[in-house]
Amino acid sequence: MAAPDETLNCEDFSMFQEGLKVMRTIDDRIVHALNTTLPTVSFSGKVDATQTCKELYESLMKAHLSRDKAIKTCIAQKSEVVARLREEREKDSEDLKLIKQLRKEQTNLKLMQSELNVEEVVNDRSLKIFTERCRIHYQPPKV
Repeated sequence: MAAPDETLNCEDFSMFQEGLKVMRTIDDRIVHALNTTLPTVSFSGKVDATQTCKELYESLMKAHLSRDKAIKTCIAQKSEVVARLREEREKDSEDLKLIKQLRKEQTNLKLMQSELNVEEVVNDRSLKIFTERCRIHYQPPKV
């Protein structure tokens, strides 16, 4: 269950959120993935639960890292835009269009920064579910 390797649209916040939604598919479907890949006691001989849990863990970590990187990249880009607009505002503090644009970009920046908190909750939830189901079969390396 690989994570989509996608870059986020940092310009349009609704597209940014849509991209994150697609990238979070692995976390949204972790319960289903565990239910369909981990064997019950009666089928435990037919599937290598250790290998299955290890692969799921690795794909989860890859997804978490790629989303974190994508979000931070967008935050950095949006921060540069906000800084540039602030400089322009200092030169011309009467330009209402510029002030409006600055406020819009600042709001988008704050929304993107709040996605880091959402990401932390999503990651914690997924790892908790993973640990509950796979702790017997696979112990992830300590970070």
